[in-house]
Amino acid sequence: MITGAGSALWVRGIRIGFAVLGIVALVWIPIRDIGDAGFSLGNYLSYFTIESAVFGVLVLLFGGLIDPQGRRWQEVRGAATLYLLITGVVYAVLLANIDVMLQDQWINSVLHRVLPIVVMADWLLIPARLGAGARLVVGWLIYPAVYGVYTLIRGAIVDWYPYPFMDPRGQGYVSLFIGMVMLAAVFALLATAVAGLGALRGPPRADSAG
Repeated sequence: MITGAGSALWVRGIRIGFAVLGIVALVWIPIRDIGDAGFSLGNYLSYFTIESAVFGVLVLLFGGLIDPQGRRWQEVRGAATLYLLITGVVYAVLLANIDVMLQDQWINSVLHRVLPIVVMADWLLIPARLGAGARLVVGWLIYPAVYGVYTLIRGAIVDWYPYPFMDPRGQGYVSLFIGMVMLAAVFALLATAVAGLGALRGPPRADSAG
């Protein structure tokens, strides 16, 4: 465990390095395919993978350059950890053999494997000390819930869904609802686990700045 007023310089350097790698992976496909009639930037940005990776990259970059220490920032770090953990777990269990618009193997690996592992390692190594209260867990789960609603509304409008398990056209809304409830339960368990791991690092932070 790394302790002290701030993260070690080598930790901040690693954060910046992986943030840059993530940025390159995120922009590579849009830059290359933006003129392709089959490419939709709106669809690309509507993947949970892409949105969680953008968030994770920003957290790594900000953590490397600024390295805030306040409770609010630790909550943001925890949220990024959870969302990328969800990305990695859902991909490994449900999407490993499905085309999710990331045909380049190195990009696929960076976004679905490398970034989740790096952010989780950062969360485990750098003390967070948030406690594991229900308020924290519920707060983290708001974004996945909003994403689900957004995906269903947008999908009905544009007739496109990013993931098969979120597509009601083939399975119907009853099956989709059951699947979403099961996923919500899994996400809640993951959120609790992330919060619990943060709580193991010492007494909860009392500060609210930064």
